[in-house]
Amino acid sequence: MLGKSTVLLVATIFAVGCVVEGKVYDRCSLASELRWKYNLPKDQIADWVCIAEHESSFNTAALGRPNSDGSQDHGLFQINDRYWCSPPGPHNDCGVSCAALRDDNIDDDVKCIRKIYARHGFSAWVAWKNNCRGKNLSKYVAGCKI
Repeated sequence: MLGKSTVLLVATIFAVGCVVEGKVYDRCSLASELRWKYNLPKDQIADWVCIAEHESSFNTAALGRPNSDGSQDHGLFQINDRYWCSPPGPHNDCGVSCAALRDDNIDDDVKCIRKIYARHGFSAWVAWKNNCRGKNLSKYVAGCKI
């Protein structure tokens, strides 16, 4: 017969195993992956790295504080759940779960940012407007192999 402590230990191990695992990039590893794995245009890489730094501190598991409308932003690029992922958003235009945007696999994140960028450009990201737009962004890719 299992004791309460054994059951609690097993439950804890199971719960920890179900936690979404994230990854924290450094700027060059992100720049390189965006350029070579995902084939994003070279002239956009510094902008994406700037966005990731200011939105999530390069953390794929980032979950933003609730926005004024109650929505939240998810993952490396802080993709909003009101329009782009679900639950809770009614639209889910990227066809992805919000939890998937907070794991260590950014395939779905990149697919989604392509869609957002195609509709709205970088202006969809407040962090880009406040920290990246019109600035020399060369420091975000300096020394990186892109």
